[in-house]
Amino acid sequence: MADEGATPRELLIESTRRNNTHLLHELLQGPPFASQPAAIAHFLNTTTDALGASALHIAAQHGSYDVLDVILDQEGVEIDGQEKRDGDTCLHRAVRFANEGGHAERGLAVVEILVDAGCDPRIRNKAKLRPIDLADPRNTELRSMLQKAELAMSMGGDVVVDDDDDDDRPNGPGSESD
Repeated sequence: MADEGATPRELLIESTRRNNTHLLHELLQGPPFASQPAAIAHFLNTTTDALGASALHIAAQHGSYDVLDVILDQEGVEIDGQEKRDGDTCLHRAVRFANEGGHAERGLAVVEILVDAGCDPRIRNKAKLRPIDLADPRNTELRSMLQKAELAMSMGGDVVVDDDDDDDRPNGPGSESD
């Protein structure tokens, strides 16, 4: 077995832990996947680590932004799967990463890419906690991002962002000049 090298599962998990997009691209473009979207999606959706975490969970947990970007670009990837142990989604894991010391900026970027991809911030884990419930109360930017994402999901994605610059403009037709 040592002569065969690492298995596709081992390569996937390693690429997600180390934010190694080169390794991930080689894996997804070579055999047995050979750039086949259905096979890639099945592999990404069904491959887990020993604790039942998917590639998205592991990448979010380690702040592997670039790998998340590659995985989220794959057609048919399940973005709201819950891992077996805690019932966390990848968004729960990303919030936990953002809470860790020294990861604030990268943590926000990881949460943002997941929210932008359509991860549902309303899903509760086994402890009945949503991602926002895990967010450090002092991290107002993270909490605001998650609140806006929850609102967007609740409204079916039809959120109109209020631009404060428009408040001084008159309502109705006509010219603003006198």
